[in-house]
Amino acid sequence: MKVILSPAKKMISADDDFTAEGKPVYLKKALRLREYLEQMTPQERKELWNCSDKLAAACEYTFQHTDPARGISPAVFSYSGLAYQHLAASVMTYDELDWLREHLRILSGFYGILRPFDGITEYRLEMQAGIRFGEYTSLYEYWGDDLYRALEDHCIVDLASKEYSAAVRPYVTAADRYIEIIFGEEKNGKVIQKGTYAKALRGAMVRWMAENGTEEPEDLKNFDRGAYYAPEYSGDNVYVFLYGKQR
Repeated sequence: MKVILSPAKKMISADDDFTAEGKPVYLKKALRLREYLEQMTPQERKELWNCSDKLAAACEYTFQHTDPARGISPAVFSYSGLAYQHLAASVMTYDELDWLREHLRILSGFYGILRPFDGITEYRLEMQAGIRFGEYTSLYEYWGDDLYRALEDHCIVDLASKEYSAAVRPYVTAADRYIEIIFGEEKNGKVIQKGTYAKALRGAMVRWMAENGTEEPEDLKNFDRGAYYAPEYSGDNVYVFLYGKQR
């Protein structure tokens, strides 16, 4: 079983506290993207990053002073967004970190796909970024089925946002079991999703799985940290969890 998770825009360098265990599997393709970005002007990069002038200046500084080929900050500790705050890998036990090592994969617009302890550098490049790179008109085209193939597993638990899962889902075959996890609230007989809650709960579910050594998708139905499995809205390959709903 492999669990896919989105990256976070907010990043830190964690190389002082944790040691990277390897390089991203598609580092060469990431470096080609880097060469493409280097050919752009700062203004063009700002437009690609789609952010404020202040944030663009910080991103530009990082871009000019980092070398992805020498990334030494382990991926799971490098992202600091809401999901990763609730995942809280920095306070996990060795057994829990081993579970992450085996089961968690982080999707990335720049690196493609990351194992938890792959060494990376700070970057900003969302999967939906509007690139025109050689024959490719999007990062989805550039990565193709690479992310799916790197999973090397026929059971995939999707805890990623739609922006990132769209880089994997089209390549799933009939031989695979692909389970989509939805977090939402019940309103007028419908399930409404809210981004902030969902991000936090995705991280919380990864942590819960690591703590419990989860190996089978069915065990996810026992998750109870802020949301509870709702069988009335779920199916064989879609598990819905409602905020605060007691079983």
